[in-house]
Amino acid sequence: MQRRQWSAFVGAAALVTVAGQSFAQGYPTKPVELSVPFAPGGTTDIVARVIADPLGKVLGQPVVVINRAGGGGIVGAAETARAPADGYKLGVATVSSTAANPAINPKTPYDPITDFTPIINIAATPNVIAVNPSFPAKNYAEFVAELKKNPGKYSYASSGTGGIGHLLMELYKSLTTTFVTHIPYRGAGPALNDVVAGQVPIIFDNLPSAMPFIQSGRLVPIVVSAPQRVAGLPNVPTFKEVGLEPVNRMAYYGILGPKGLPKEVVDKINAGVKKAVEDPAVKKRIEDTGSLIVANTPDQFAAQIKAEFDVYKQVVKKQNLKLD
Repeated sequence: MQRRQWSAFVGAAALVTVAGQSFAQGYPTKPVELSVPFAPGGTTDIVARVIADPLGKVLGQPVVVINRAGGGGIVGAAETARAPADGYKLGVATVSSTAANPAINPKTPYDPITDFTPIINIAATPNVIAVNPSFPAKNYAEFVAELKKNPGKYSYASSGTGGIGHLLMELYKSLTTTFVTHIPYRGAGPALNDVVAGQVPIIFDNLPSAMPFIQSGRLVPIVVSAPQRVAGLPNVPTFKEVGLEPVNRMAYYGILGPKGLPKEVVDKINAGVKKAVEDPAVKKRIEDTGSLIVANTPDQFAAQIKAEFDVYKQVVKKQNLKLD
């Protein structure tokens, strides 16, 4: 390359770098969209709405929550993957949309490892098997005995085919040699409504969205996935306690953007979330759902996503799970 051409190339590269830095320094200059890949009422929606307003105040622009349900989280996540890499269209990352569903669905229109820019894991939450009060079992021993006694008699609801509730329940079934029929919904909100109404007797759900129904007596908790017993449910065992440690997995709720998101934008959003969850009121609202604040680095969140994806790929292969 001749000296004049090289100088022009270096100058152009410098202009691109300066422009990128200028863009990042001014970001955001308009409202930021936060896409929730499930219907309103579920844990993903709850966490997103708790963090949106305080994050918007930190960033100086509103953070607007948009629900894009369908495909067990795939529809909303795919929208985020297709978005321009400018930081104005972000998505809530869940185990369902970035690990469980891609692991079981070969037609997932994105790669959870290469098609996103992980930004931050906001919180981790326990999962729970809960039943309608009319269900004949009220504790874990009675629950598994009832399923074994009546294979195929009962059905369970989940937030969608390929979601964390679906895969964890299928793993549970394979480890306990029980059989219940899967009824997928377009999010935890509609699934919970039908279980509370008695249309479906069992649900495998994230604890935050199920907890209000448990506290009001409209659902009966059977077993939880958590490092130890949940403070609000001291009489409910963990999957590890009942000998099912492979099912004892927490869910995560983070923020990601499309691949190629500028580092300066990633760092600004990451710092904004960390500052937002330092507010005692915000922290309490998240922890009151049964969730644990994580607020980690982009690299740490990327590692978590990969680890969960690898786990569910192994589960799908080992258990020979297929889409309904």
